[in-house]
Amino acid sequence: MQRSVRLALLQGHEVSLLNRGHRNLGDYGISGAESITADINDEAATAAALQGRHFDVVTNFIAFTPEDIERDVRLFHGKCAQYLFISSASAYQKPLANPYVTESTPLKNPFWEYSRQKIACEDVCTKAYRELDFPVTIVRSSLTYETVIPMAIGSWQDFTIVDRVRRGHPVLVHGDGNSLWTITHSEDFAKGFVGLIGNQYALGEAFHITSDELLTRNQIYDAMGIAAGVGPVKKVHVPSVLIAKLYPSMEGGLFGDKAVSTIFDNSKIKRVVPGYQATISFQAGIRRTIEWFEAEPERQVIIKSNNEVIDHVIATYQSAFE
Repeated sequence: MQRSVRLALLQGHEVSLLNRGHRNLGDYGISGAESITADINDEAATAAALQGRHFDVVTNFIAFTPEDIERDVRLFHGKCAQYLFISSASAYQKPLANPYVTESTPLKNPFWEYSRQKIACEDVCTKAYRELDFPVTIVRSSLTYETVIPMAIGSWQDFTIVDRVRRGHPVLVHGDGNSLWTITHSEDFAKGFVGLIGNQYALGEAFHITSDELLTRNQIYDAMGIAAGVGPVKKVHVPSVLIAKLYPSMEGGLFGDKAVSTIFDNSKIKRVVPGYQATISFQAGIRRTIEWFEAEPERQVIIKSNNEVIDHVIATYQSAFE
């Protein structure tokens, strides 16, 4: 979100941010935006804070349920010229009938509740567009990163996986590690996202915004290892079904998203936002991310349970295999 806000400001847009006021915008590296203090989950307070105002564009990065969208329709119907909902590319059909994904690929995910909720949100958006002329644009993001370490298993907002490979321990890779995936730096995502703001061709449409770089899971882990100064990492490949059996909470993220090869066709966003191109390779981007973690010692959090999960799965698999 921060990258998109900064790019919008750089391009001359006037930006207002609705937030609870717990932190200064400067903490997010944002300057030049207006801050409106209200909790979006308090509809009455938000309506009061926005009374009498009209916006060219409203976007919500933290809508996760149909009720969130229904609330936004009540708050912004007739008060904005465009509403951008941040959905998820995990909403696309699982398992995929075709690994080449376009915006017309069916939305169906029986494995992950998060994705089903995003699909339900999109249904509310589409209904509001058709019946109320609510000016919706749907954006489906997919594994967008900058200040997180986007490994399938082992880290996200923490430094555990980097510390682990630096200590010479193996990583846990689901499947054989050869499934294809795309990881998108937030700076690249912002180019497409800001290009949709106020774009007359975007109303009533859905877009995914991803990189065109295709990497296997093995390559993703190796890129992280190289950026960490280790080189290609030690890997233990474990069937996704065993990982999900040992840790059912991982089933949705694996079978509903990360365990299948997915190739995103970005023709639509490139057609509507001329010149859109993701230019930051994952190797370059993950190096930036690790440098960001290393800039402040308090960011380098090691989560003991992450290591315990990895070690447990590896030990269980190896004992059964042997």
